[in-house]
Amino acid sequence: MEEIVSANKETRSSSSSKFIIEEWNGSSSSKLFKTATITTSPYLSIQRSGSRFNHVWRRVLQAFVPEGFPSSVTPDYAPFQVWDSLQGLSTYIRTMLSTQALLSAIGVGEKSATVIGATFQWFLRDLTGMLGGILFTFYQGSDLDSNAKMWRLVADLMNDLGMLMDLLSPLFPSAFIFVVCLGSLSRSFTGVASGATRAALTQHFALQNNAADISAKEGSQETVATMIGMALGMILARITMGLPLAIWFSFLSLTVFHMYANYRAVGCLALTSLNIERSAILFQHFMETGQVLSPEQVSRMEHVLPTWITSWSSKKVKLLHANVRLGVRVSSLDHQEMKEVLLSAGSHYLKAKYLLVERKGIIDVIMHKNSTASDVLQSFIHALVMAKLMQKSSSVYLESQSWMDKHYEVFLQKLSSLGWKTGRLLSPPVIWKANWTDVSSDDKID
Repeated sequence: MEEIVSANKETRSSSSSKFIIEEWNGSSSSKLFKTATITTSPYLSIQRSGSRFNHVWRRVLQAFVPEGFPSSVTPDYAPFQVWDSLQGLSTYIRTMLSTQALLSAIGVGEKSATVIGATFQWFLRDLTGMLGGILFTFYQGSDLDSNAKMWRLVADLMNDLGMLMDLLSPLFPSAFIFVVCLGSLSRSFTGVASGATRAALTQHFALQNNAADISAKEGSQETVATMIGMALGMILARITMGLPLAIWFSFLSLTVFHMYANYRAVGCLALTSLNIERSAILFQHFMETGQVLSPEQVSRMEHVLPTWITSWSSKKVKLLHANVRLGVRVSSLDHQEMKEVLLSAGSHYLKAKYLLVERKGIIDVIMHKNSTASDVLQSFIHALVMAKLMQKSSSVYLESQSWMDKHYEVFLQKLSSLGWKTGRLLSPPVIWKANWTDVSSDDKID
């Protein structure tokens, strides 16, 4: 009897208690939205939160931005994507104009044109582009990672040149094949450089190992820009049909905007990887002030255009890294220089995985055959120290080694604290290496 009374009390107590369940929507803990509240007392009730429009809008937005945005990507992701989409839009509008001119030059719409002739011309155009892509990869493929910002900009400039060739092709019927092949060759460089640098930038944006998601959403953004650009391009091509001055004015205006948008896009990027120029900028500032610059500060100082274009600017830092050559071939040294290498190997660099040789104001770096990525970074910083000290001292070997012993580890720690990736130096591959032996002790340096 007592058990029955106790059970009834528990039932009344549980029925009188109020239990609330909240429903939240979102892929990130920092971006959750409450969509409903469910209560059980005195009866089951569901109260919806927010409008259906907001829910639908969030679902649509998820098709274009990575999950967890903005906390799942770097701060420079959003401004870069805005400018990148605008430059893509101008590209697709101009594509309609250049394609129209190219098809006209091939003979589309003319009775005298033959199918086999047009096919052969198109084949030569595509073949030239394929071969150009292979050659560009062979000569510059290894440099795309280390200078992603510059090659991203150069890729789009080459694309502009390719479109210009297509638009010029009807004006030179006797040299039509040469002009369109030149344009295809230019665009082939664009395809290789743009694809490779985009992969490097995607890795930079990914903060939560979400590179695949970022790449997929970037594809969605590009698809929308393509559709809008094609629609606007067809309208513009229709309006300017038979009006050469209007076509050229529209094309050149859009090209200027395209170049500006690209410059702004790469200017937004604050890369945290260490390449040759960024390392030199960071080192020079650290040696002068003892402090380390942030990625955002360095991004405003490094070159976006090729160095031969912007080296005149007084706002740019002096190119100290121009006095360093990484991965020098030992057999390229003369007899006197080889003696200096052997002497320095026995005195200064017995346990190091690199050798430094000063030749006419240039610091040559010879890497050990067993050197690692961190050794390459250390050797480059050491060479920068020597290049800096050459302006003030004659005993650069001893003083540079003393600086490395005292400050190198501190320098790396300060870099890491500001988000710099200090595991490796992004540079062209070091294909020439060496191995040195201390004959007196008959031990090899491993």
